[in-house]
Formats: sequence, C-alpha cells, structure tokens
Amino acid sequence: MTDCCESSCNSSRKHRCPINGKEYGSVSTKTILHHLNEPWKRDLEGKGYYFCSDSDCDVVYFGQDNSVISKKELRTEIGIKETAPSRTVCYCFGVSYSTAAQNKTIVSFVKDKTKQSLCSCETSNPSGRCCLKDFPKQ
Repeated sequence: MTDCCESSCNSSRKHRCPINGKEYGSVSTKTILHHLNEPWKRDLEGKGYYFCSDSDCDVVYFGQDNSVISKKELRTEIGIKETAPSRTVCYCFGVSYSTAAQNKTIVSFVKDKTKQSLCSCETSNPSGRCCLKDFPKQ
C-alpha cells in the first residue's frame, strides 16, 4: 500500500445508523476489534459494520443487522465524537486537535508519514480511515 489514506478513505458502501437514521461508510472488523473492550465477548464475523461519526449519537459502530456498539463499550475515546481541545485527531501519532492547531508542522509530518505508509489508520483510528481530513483548518 503506497498511501493508506488513499485506500482507507474511499469506502463506497453505506448503511443507515439505526439510532439517527443517517448513512455512514463501512468499517472493517479488524478496526472494531482494536477498539472494543473485551472483543472476545462479541461475535463480529460475517456481519457488515459501519462507523457513525455523528457527535450527537452514542453509537460508534453498527451492523447491517442493526446491532450497535456504543462509546461505553470501547476502550478508545472517539475524538470526532468529543468536543474537548485535547481530543485525539491523529491516532497513529497521538496528535490532539489543540496541538495540531498550535503547531503547523504536524500536518506536514502526518502527510509525509502517510505517504511513506508509516501510519496505521485501519487499526489505530476508530473510523478505520485516514485522519487528515479531520485536522483543524490552517
């Protein structure tokens, strides 16, 4: 993979969240397993899952069968669903929104490492996608 952002950001499969009714893109079982508390207690095999990015919705992942996984079932804070300046924007390199807003070189660093395939977006980011679109506008 030459650019994880390129492959992980282009999910065309969508499904409606059973709680808020909005459409969201798919997420891999591998991603969910890396963020779920006690993943051995969940049977995720053979079900399609999606990531709900709505900050007003407690659901983080939901299945085609309308099963849901909420924030409280995860071991990872979901930065996109939080409002604190210290919330995470880049999980691969541990960057918060406030740090990214204060230091203009961070975006360049993350872009460079992403182009070198030195990121781990699929497993580190709860969305399973590249974080670059979520960075504060500079």
